[in-house]
Amino acid sequence: MSAPPLERQSAARPTKSGKRQPKPFSITVRGHKIPIAPWALLAPSLILLAVMVGYPTIVMVINSFSDYQIKNKMTGTPANFVGFDNYIAIFSKGDFPAVLARSLGLMVVLTILILVGGMLCGLLMTKLTKGWRLLVSIGLLLAWAMPPLSATVVWGWIFDTNYGLVNWLLNTITGSETFYGHSWLMNPWSFMMVLVIIVVWQGIPFAAFTFYAGLGQIPGEVLEAAQLDGATPWQRFRFVVTPYMRNIITVVLILETIWNLRIFTQVYALQQRGGLASETNVLGTYLFRQGLGEFGITAAIGVVMVLLLMGISYFNVRNTLKEEEEL
Repeated sequence: MSAPPLERQSAARPTKSGKRQPKPFSITVRGHKIPIAPWALLAPSLILLAVMVGYPTIVMVINSFSDYQIKNKMTGTPANFVGFDNYIAIFSKGDFPAVLARSLGLMVVLTILILVGGMLCGLLMTKLTKGWRLLVSIGLLLAWAMPPLSATVVWGWIFDTNYGLVNWLLNTITGSETFYGHSWLMNPWSFMMVLVIIVVWQGIPFAAFTFYAGLGQIPGEVLEAAQLDGATPWQRFRFVVTPYMRNIITVVLILETIWNLRIFTQVYALQQRGGLASETNVLGTYLFRQGLGEFGITAAIGVVMVLLLMGISYFNVRNTLKEEEEL
């Protein structure tokens, strides 16, 4: 079968100056003309994505169906194909199901709190004067710019067992020594409370700035008309603001879902300060703490994480597109 012909269209469209400009190169495939220029411009990015994302993903999927270990890498011997044994092992043995449930629950709580907090901050910034809005923006930027490890260390000192500000403040309020020496990280529930505070504190700024930018694009006339029609603030937010912000909310929701399911630094740093790793592991730290060289098992866990993220993202995007088509 001969290759598709490469056509150069010299016929041109007339311009205002009367000259005719040649059409760009295109390839005709089964009667459809495919322009070359856009794909040529996208080629470097596509190649980079294929090398940086596509190749590691393919290798991870292949390793998840083998018993590839560090001895295979050291000796140069090929791994054995084990089928779905790695997937069966992670779901039937060990504490992976509990870690998965903990990670999903934590992801839901973090995402809801960040979205709600970010929207409230965005609405607040639209009502503030220029000076107060600048002050709030600086505070949000400082929280957002702090590295996760540094933020975790600071909050770890605030909740420190012997010298923490929280314990001192609670003892001062209650007028007792009840909270002296109280460890917030030894208990899994209080550990998760501290973790939620840290992640939400650093996650709200991104959502707040994004929502604030989106709120500025809503026509003021529409809000004024709804107010004149007797709509309450909640009704204006639900029936006017939310439809205009649907795409922005979906993007923030997807990004926060991915980020919150992939958290590692904050959890690991808190575990190093006294948390029980066996009862506070999430997918990231659980994957990190697997046996050295168990590449097949870790690859299977990685594939499960990728499938979860893809499924959640696809579900959210699909519902949003369906709602837009119905409007």
